[in-house]
Amino acid sequence: MAAPRLAGAGGGGPQEAPLGKPLLEVRDISIRFGGILALDKVSFDVGEGQIVGLIGPNGAGKTTLFNVLSRLYRPAEGGIRFDGRSLLALPPHRIAALGIGRTFQNLALFRSMTVLENVMVGAHCTGASSFLGNALGLPAVRQEERELRDGARRMLGLLDLEEVAHRPIASLPFGTQKRAEIARALASAPRLLLLDEPAGGLNHEEVAALGALLGRIRETLGLTMLLVEHHMSFVMGISDHVVALDFGRVIAQGTPAAVQADEAVIGAYLGSAQ
Repeated sequence: MAAPRLAGAGGGGPQEAPLGKPLLEVRDISIRFGGILALDKVSFDVGEGQIVGLIGPNGAGKTTLFNVLSRLYRPAEGGIRFDGRSLLALPPHRIAALGIGRTFQNLALFRSMTVLENVMVGAHCTGASSFLGNALGLPAVRQEERELRDGARRMLGLLDLEEVAHRPIASLPFGTQKRAEIARALASAPRLLLLDEPAGGLNHEEVAALGALLGRIRETLGLTMLLVEHHMSFVMGISDHVVALDFGRVIAQGTPAAVQADEAVIGAYLGSAQ
């Protein structure tokens, strides 16, 4: 009997884009928490301009890997290079300035601020003003603040958020807050955007709109994306390349169609590959 396919299989996602020069290189990353091996020699590349999906059952190690890439965790072994430069040699606070942005599974927004103010927070890591300059309100600081505000407004326009720019973020629907968090991550002008379950909690129409939005962001900004997501048809529909994890190990990677048809992936999700 032919192996069953996961939801979304058959029509397939886009054909895998040529890898070209890897922007992100992950090599043999391992990390333990006590006696638990959370990641076991995980390796893959993310080519510049690609959208790469990271999938796996609960507990597969996806969020742990994101936390390693964000330098929230330090691996026991292995290496990570971003545009040829070692990430592990840098302190965590340098990651955003290097060109890596991130959203979170649980929204990390300032709920008392407006949408525009939240997005401007993301832009501040690109500024060069000093604490003293800010305290004194120097002309150069005021000019930089205007530039950051203009950049934040451009991101609001890209994500169709202009009409709610001055609304408190807490007053808006969940899907709109999700877009605001993406806008905030984009305001730091990243080359690589890490998206942690961007479709989580969205309805069917919102998921479809998000897929179109991320495609537009890539086209407009030339952005590379790595996303963790449980929504299988969403991942397969938007990704150029998919990496599947199970129990902290890479069990398959390749085009969306190839990964969906892989027996190890089917077994990880369905418990068997009949």
